This record gives sequence, C-alpha cells and structure tokens, in this order.
Amino acid sequence: MWDKLTEIQAKAEEAAASCQDLASLTEIKVAYLGKKGEITQISKMMGKVSPEERPRLGQAVNQAKQKVEAAIQRRMDELKEAALQQSLAEETADVTLPGTVFPAGSLHILTIVRREIEDIFTGMGYTIMEGSQVETDYYNFEALNIPKDHPARDMQDSFYFSGNLLLRTHTSPAQAHAMEQMQGQYPVKIIAPGVVYRRDDDATHSPMFHQVEGLLLDEHVTMGDLKGTLRAFAQQMFGAERQIRLRPSFFPFTEPSAEVDVSCFACGGAGCRLCKGSGWIEILGSGMVHPHVLEMSGYDPQKLTGFAFGMGVERIAMLKYGITDMRLLFDNDVRFLSGFGRA
Repeated sequence: MWDKLTEIQAKAEEAAASCQDLASLTEIKVAYLGKKGEITQISKMMGKVSPEERPRLGQAVNQAKQKVEAAIQRRMDELKEAALQQSLAEETADVTLPGTVFPAGSLHILTIVRREIEDIFTGMGYTIMEGSQVETDYYNFEALNIPKDHPARDMQDSFYFSGNLLLRTHTSPAQAHAMEQMQGQYPVKIIAPGVVYRRDDDATHSPMFHQVEGLLLDEHVTMGDLKGTLRAFAQQMFGAERQIRLRPSFFPFTEPSAEVDVSCFACGGAGCRLCKGSGWIEILGSGMVHPHVLEMSGYDPQKLTGFAFGMGVERIAMLKYGITDMRLLFDNDVRFLSGFGRA
C-alpha cells in the first residue's frame, strides 16, 4: 500500500506538471483528490493495515494530498500566467480603464471544520465511514439500546417516512453498522461524519446539522484511552495549551457516559462571559460502549470494550470562530462566509 501511494502521488504530480489547460487540470484534481479519487480511496483502506501502521499511513496520505494539491496549484498559476501573457501579446488594452473584479469561490466554514476534524482523527489511524441519511428505526434507535418506549426518544424529535424509515437523528447508527460489517473482528476504529436531522430550530439549533461519530472497539480499551484521545483532539483543534474534563452524563448507548468540556480559550480557565464563569466549555458527548450494544452487534462484552464519542460540527465551528448564531451558517450570506473562506 505504501508503494502504491508513492506511485499514485508521483503519477498525479507528473500529470499536473504536464497539463496544458485548466479544464484538464480540474479533471486531474477530481481523479486523485475527489470523493472517488485514487488517493482518497487509499485513505479508506486503512482498515486493512495493522493498528500500529495506521497513524503513519494516515500521515502519509495527508502529506500526499498536500503535495498533489501544491503541484496542481503550481501548474494552475503557471497556466493562468501563460494565458495572461498571451492575451497581453495579442491584444492592445487600455490599462487606464477600471478592471472587473470577479469574486473567488471558497470552501464553506462547515466544510473547513469537518475536514480539520477528519484530518486529526485519520492521523490517529481512524478510518472514515460514510453512512446513509435515511435509516431504519432499528439502527437509529433499537440497536443503540433505545427501545420504542425509551424516554431518550423524546430528546430526538424525528422526521419519519411511512413505515419504519426516518431521517437519522444522529450519526451513532454508524456504530452498529461498523460492528456488523466487521462480523466480530476487531479492532474497530472509525469516524462517521455526516448530516443529521431533528425537528428543532432556533439560534443554537437547526433542523439539519452535521455530526461526527467516533468508535474504537478492542481489547482492554479504557476511559483513560478515551480521555487521551479527546484531549489530543482538543489540543489540535483549539490549541496545544487546552485541557479537557469529563463530567458524568447519560447516553443510552454508552455506560458510563460523560460530557466533555475544554478549558476556555478566551480566559484560559479563569472564568469569563464565554464560559459563563466556569472556565470550561462543553464540546461533545462520549462514553464506553454499552454492553447491550456490543451484544446486539455480535460482540462479547466480557472480552472486548470500546468507547464512542459524538460532536456537532456546527458547535465546534461556532466555538472556534466565535459565531453566536447557528443560523448564520445556513443563510448563505457571502459577506459572512467569505470571512472564513479557503480556496
């Protein structure tokens, strides 16, 4: 796999360097870096390498992406400069006339933050798993220890289709799907980013939003492993000086469960308006996978343990960039979105 990644990277850089027009350059970018691109496919194969090799492979894939992106950008700049010089040579322009400014496109802030989260966890050896937005009641609730009469369902007011189908209310069904697909094998080490839906709409909630679910299942996994993983994430996302704390909580699919807080990045933990004087800010929920969830997916809770966590991409973005109203993320106001854009 290492040789294949090196070969693909070299082939992509060579193709970019020899490209003669921008349209072909775009095709090269899609072929290697797109959703079904060759380098992207390598990142989805990390489940086939040993757990010890996954972090190194994740870093190698990220480096390959960066080098190919740089080669494509370099060739794009060269082609644009060549086209400009040819145009100047062929035409006589009145340089005193005002020019026309065309706004450049950029990534949406939620895409930027989601990719940052993905890069952090793939660097730790996690594999990205894509789930369906339409789920059955079984996978959305029952396989996660939330039977039909469970009060936790009231917290997730759902959009149902006819029959047993609904728009998923969280990305947690990825836990059940991942464990079923592994058919009793381990370790299971995945993150599942995606869109979820709940009937909720105000300044801090949206009926459609994004979550990232994480799952690690193996022998001898402890709460200490969970805390270490989430502390590493918080420090990479919010700053190396950040610390986290775990507060007891309740989620039907984990036991014990914990809310995770990060030390306030505005006051450093001294207490301020942002953290409401506590010195801490809640960022996500987590816990050890409930034994019943393991049993329903064919695993022996006496042999294996695991942890799971889930975070809202909007919440991470709002905290990191000081956004106070979630609706700004979906209003499509270019004046707001251009402040975070990345080409």
